[in-house]
Amino acid sequence: MATVLLAEDDDQVRVLAESYLEEQGHEVLSAGTAPGALALLAKTSQLDVLFTNVDLKGEIAAGIELAQEAVNRRPNLKVLYTTERNLTDGMKARFVKNSAFLPKPYTVEQLLTTLSVHFRISPQARRQPVSV
Repeated sequence: MATVLLAEDDDQVRVLAESYLEEQGHEVLSAGTAPGALALLAKTSQLDVLFTNVDLKGEIAAGIELAQEAVNRRPNLKVLYTTERNLTDGMKARFVKNSAFLPKPYTVEQLLTTLSVHFRISPQARRQPVSV
């Protein structure tokens, strides 16, 4: 199980991604802005992956800048970027090392496969309560 910090400004997308990840047994912290994500980062001791939209609240590279700051604070943090925008070579060059990219729209399977292939984070379905 991984702890994922989800930075997504689209409320519907954020809720769906959070649900997908939680259904697979991951702990998810979510924010709609870069400052909100950095505040969560500061309060959280265990964090495995930052999953961020490249654009946050209309700021074209806010997610890229968020990832750079997050990795400065936590060098072992893995970063998964997403966007529906066509990325320029200049934007890609600003991605942190050893990061991955998942274009929008994505399916649950694509999200889980990306986490597994790029970061070796496998899903663990939540255990159902056992009735006795």
